Amino acid sequence: MYIKNIITLIVIAGCFMQSCNKLDLPPTDNIDASKAFRNLEDINMGVLGAYAPLNSSLIEAVAVVSDEAMLPTENTVSNTASHRWIYDSSSGSVTTSFYDFYMPIARANRVLEALPNISVVASDQNLRDQYAGELYALRAYCHFELLRAYASSYDPEGLGIPYMKRYEVISPARPTVKSNFEDIFADLERAKELVPASFSDNSRISKVAISAIQARVSLYAKRWNDAFNFASEAIAGEPLASKADFAKIWKDESQAEVIWKLPRIIGDSRIGAAFYRETGDIVLYAPSFKMIDQFGTSIQRAEDVRFVNYIRFDASRPTGKSQYAVQKYEGNKSGNRGLADIKLLRTGEMYLIRAEASLEVSNDAVALSAASKDLNDLRAARISNYISQVYTDKATLLQAIYNERFKELAYEGHRFFDLKRRNLPVERTNQDAVNTSGALKLLPTAAQYCFPIPLDEMKVNKNMKQNPNYGDK
Repeated sequence: MYIKNIITLIVIAGCFMQSCNKLDLPPTDNIDASKAFRNLEDINMGVLGAYAPLNSSLIEAVAVVSDEAMLPTENTVSNTASHRWIYDSSSGSVTTSFYDFYMPIARANRVLEALPNISVVASDQNLRDQYAGELYALRAYCHFELLRAYASSYDPEGLGIPYMKRYEVISPARPTVKSNFEDIFADLERAKELVPASFSDNSRISKVAISAIQARVSLYAKRWNDAFNFASEAIAGEPLASKADFAKIWKDESQAEVIWKLPRIIGDSRIGAAFYRETGDIVLYAPSFKMIDQFGTSIQRAEDVRFVNYIRFDASRPTGKSQYAVQKYEGNKSGNRGLADIKLLRTGEMYLIRAEASLEVSNDAVALSAASKDLNDLRAARISNYISQVYTDKATLLQAIYNERFKELAYEGHRFFDLKRRNLPVERTNQDAVNTSGALKLLPTAAQYCFPIPLDEMKVNKNMKQNPNYGDK
């Protein structure tokens, strides 16, 4: 694969290898794992090195191409073509994530291959198992994110993505989506057996995080019973945040309901920079009016703790400037607007997965009651003076759950894929299309409904197939 050009161990090995006074070091692609990984401390640094490349590139791409953000006329500087669905296999805005996820996969595989050669005393066996479990889970998670973005469809026989189980330079073909799901579930099951329940660091993959990943994958695979059960495990392990704590989550002042996050410190890339540029005071992407309208009237918006934490309104901004901005990732670090931890898994998502799964398992009164309860419980945790709603039919309740996902998970990397898994078009309102050059509706038959395999990959991998309707073979 072309990704061999970015798969190096210099970042991993540089973290923990002893100083070397020789200059004739081997190429970093060929570092002998037996020399790089000599003990559990080295392995731990290798695990951290595998996590390190994870970033917000896919979250940002999803916001830009979907209907949760709109392109203000003040943005004449950043990534406008993708919002207008003028992207192809050479567009970094939608192809960067391909490499961003294969990098941690490659690193995880290198460490996994080294693990059997590490001798440990009996008291350290559980720690060794934990590291292995984290790596299997990370490998599964990254492959699933690649599948969400680059699969030709989510149908079992659709074109999936190469599943890399070893660190090797090959030219793999694309297996089916069904095959991808089988490999992802297998890695997650293996991981769950290895990671101890006592491990609770939410900057890494815990057993609760594995349950949450399993729930998300099961939702896409339409394994409804599994989705219900895994979501229940995650909810039991990490309850919903209170309204007071929910507001603190987005300032990184509370860890409530954050199952897995990517910590960010000063000097790291800023997820909020995808939406706002401090230089020039430019709102690059604003909340769509379609999104804003989901929160109802001004009174309803004031009662929903999500609105003020997700969306900023500034009436003082001059004509030609958006009065709305994405608040969710502004953070709390003075002089570093937009620097915030990236929340990959939250309990709110688990409630919505379980609610949807309940309805898909059965259409009886018990399922309606269970799904309604999860939806109402989530809303009650977010909305002051909330009055529980009664639903009497599956279709109405399902739509309510989908609408709640739109609000609850805004700008967290889900909206585009939620539409894709239901084969629905991306539809923007006229109010949101003032700067789209006519990009109002993206049909499932359009090439851009799936992100393209990168052009460089197509050039060097003779076995790679491009997604439908792109020009590359």
